[in-house]
Amino acid sequence: MTSWRPASGPEAATQRASILRRLRAHFDAESVLEVDTPALSCAAVSDVQIESLEVKSVLRDSPLFLHTSPEFHMKRLLAAGYPDIYSIARVFRDGEAGRQHQPEFTMVEWYRLDFGLSDIIADTLQVIAVALDKPQLNENVAIRNYRDAFLDTCQIDPLTAPVNKMADIANADQSLRDSIGEARDDWLDLLLTSRVAPSFANDRLTVLRHYPASQAALAQLCPNDANVADRFEVFMGATELANGYVELRDSREQATRMASDQAERQDRGLLQRPIDEDLIAALKSGLPACAGVAMGLERLQSAANRSNDIRDVLTFAFEVSDD
Repeated sequence: MTSWRPASGPEAATQRASILRRLRAHFDAESVLEVDTPALSCAAVSDVQIESLEVKSVLRDSPLFLHTSPEFHMKRLLAAGYPDIYSIARVFRDGEAGRQHQPEFTMVEWYRLDFGLSDIIADTLQVIAVALDKPQLNENVAIRNYRDAFLDTCQIDPLTAPVNKMADIANADQSLRDSIGEARDDWLDLLLTSRVAPSFANDRLTVLRHYPASQAALAQLCPNDANVADRFEVFMGATELANGYVELRDSREQATRMASDQAERQDRGLLQRPIDEDLIAALKSGLPACAGVAMGLERLQSAANRSNDIRDVLTFAFEVSDD
């Protein structure tokens, strides 16, 4: 019989409330405006790595979708003239449940105008240090290029390594090789989570920057090297805490990337869902130069507690069997 009891006690809720107070005080001091965006949308993300939850409504023949991030609506706000903004929102992703993922979780997302890659990285590190009330986290940060981390850890160039070489390094059996096939980014993600990230020091933050251009769904490509994107992630030990990038502002390029996503979804037998044409229109109207970050609140809190299970800080966790 399923227990009615919460997954965590009042101590975790107290810690969460303190983190939220510090975050809001920090953004307020930085003149970053808190905004609210809809959780329901007529469109969904096209990213092949993210699945949206559908909602049926008597008001429509076609389904609605719970947002996987407030990003698209927040960019529309920026295009409409809003200043620096942030949101603390419940978001939803299908097919994600376990120690590091839940189908419903809290995302802290913010955008800073006229920030380049170095600016938004520094800003993110400050936000994390403030949220956890640990200013010393900013004193010993490792900042590494994605390519260099793979060269050091796996002895391969992630931009050019053949798929069979990546599969060998992952010690993949034939079933896994058949399952992933020629999907380079899937192999890179596997190596990142199984080899590269576990090599990061547990006692400090690590920034991994300049991800491959093929992993820049919504990010600007690096002006000095079109093979990589102005995208980064922040890790505590092997745990990813935040994902950010300098935002792509070209509406045609964004539409092309989304169309490519849809084609790949079709090839993989995944559902194709409506593209957010309002986002494309907002970019066309003129998105100001900006950079944005998404950070999972529960993952941040559990990492601060040296826990590898976000269910330790959730009041009620989605019930699944252990990973």
